[in-house]
Amino acid sequence: MQPSQEQLAALIGENASATAVFGAPVTADGTTVIPVARAAVGFAGAPGGVGGGVDVRPLGFIEIRNGTARYRSIGDNWARVVLPVTAIAAYLVLAARSISRARTSSGRSSTMKWPQPVTPSKV
Repeated sequence: MQPSQEQLAALIGENASATAVFGAPVTADGTTVIPVARAAVGFAGAPGGVGGGVDVRPLGFIEIRNGTARYRSIGDNWARVVLPVTAIAAYLVLAARSISRARTSSGRSSTMKWPQPVTPSKV
């Protein structure tokens, strides 16, 4: 017998936590560090089957020291570095393709022919 959507949701929801993925809070030398994550849970059901999945990503941690709690972000390298680099690369590929197509449609070949120098004629 397959689990119902409700049973699957409960099972996945129990496992979609920062503690389940990144571990329990740690205390050392009077400082406690608690991992913080973003979790997304998805479910789908169709006749004959039910499925689901979890996406958990680290966001940062809470540091508790001397009775004071402070959130520290670990940053998102994907958004800061990978996406802009990918966008620039895609732009360059599209620009090169556009230039290539413009040359082909105007009758130019891909090899450029330089104009011959003009010599002044004698009158």
